[in-house]
Amino acid sequence: MAARVPAGSGARPGENPADDLPDGLLVADRDARVVLFNAAAVRMTGITAEAALGIDFRDVLPLHDAEGRDWWKCLAPYDGLGTRTRHPERVLFLPGGTELLVTAAYRRDPGGKVERFSVCLRDAAHRTRQERDRADLVSTVAHELRSPLTSVKGFTATLLAKWHRFNDDQKRVMLETVNADADRVTRLITELLDVSRIEAGRLEMRRQVVDLPDEVRKVIAGRVAAGDAADRFRFETRGELPEMWLDPDKVDQILGNLVENAVRHGAGTVTIVVEPDVHEEGAAVSVRDEGEGIPPEAVQRVFRQFWRGPGGNRRGGTGLGLYIVKGLVEAHGGTITVRRAPGGGAEFRFTMPAGAPDYAG
Repeated sequence: MAARVPAGSGARPGENPADDLPDGLLVADRDARVVLFNAAAVRMTGITAEAALGIDFRDVLPLHDAEGRDWWKCLAPYDGLGTRTRHPERVLFLPGGTELLVTAAYRRDPGGKVERFSVCLRDAAHRTRQERDRADLVSTVAHELRSPLTSVKGFTATLLAKWHRFNDDQKRVMLETVNADADRVTRLITELLDVSRIEAGRLEMRRQVVDLPDEVRKVIAGRVAAGDAADRFRFETRGELPEMWLDPDKVDQILGNLVENAVRHGAGTVTIVVEPDVHEEGAAVSVRDEGEGIPPEAVQRVFRQFWRGPGGNRRGGTGLGLYIVKGLVEAHGGTITVRRAPGGGAEFRFTMPAGAPDYAG
């Protein structure tokens, strides 16, 4: 028994147009026999279409819920209420443990009897990874927040209770620590909000003309003012850049994160190069260090959430910086890559199209 090809579908005889669907599809007739089992369903279940067609769909697709209950006995699709039209998506399992997202819909005759029962299947692995990443994000941020908040609470409680016992220098040290930890909390919350906006595709771009070399100089000046040696940095500009319409705050964030990453995880001189891109339609910025570089096997993981540098260095960071950088670059329509720098170490290189103001077009 074969699935029938609808007239006018454009499919050749013997072809199943449902095979073009990205999701698995099983359709059973009024006798609960499978009349359609597409290629995606074959891939997800490991059951061939030939073995499924004409068989009771409950034997072809023996789904269970998380408690191990037979889902079809709980649902009773052919014996339940005649007013049901569909079932919302839920997670169910095949006997081997394969996790699927399953939805179902009914087509009924005028008397309310089931004529067609359609089951849609979707691989749950991607959603499971997303949920795990979100749980990891919450856990990581909660862990990172605990330390500065404990410090802020401890020092403020001490100062309030014993203010007159400390001299001015001791008070200043405590308040400076509280101020630094408050900045750290603010930075963590900002990172969390950035990740949320990137994942949801809700980054707002406020484009204006940006002088990229000037932005690089400001980032370097900020690092030097914060205590880094001026001779730690080298800045080069090459060629003439087109007029760049970018979001200046996000450009500062991109450059700041890449330079901080080079200082923290790299060694030697940090070199920043700004030049026209290969098509001379935008700009390319390279940030290089002279450290150990990134192992080849880690290159594919660099821009994922929670990635940290060689040796698992966990000093002062959540491992979200490079993930955020990639999201900000791509929001501008650019790309970012990492490779071994000419003098050793790591080189992060991102490109930005010249773009246009927000009110253009």
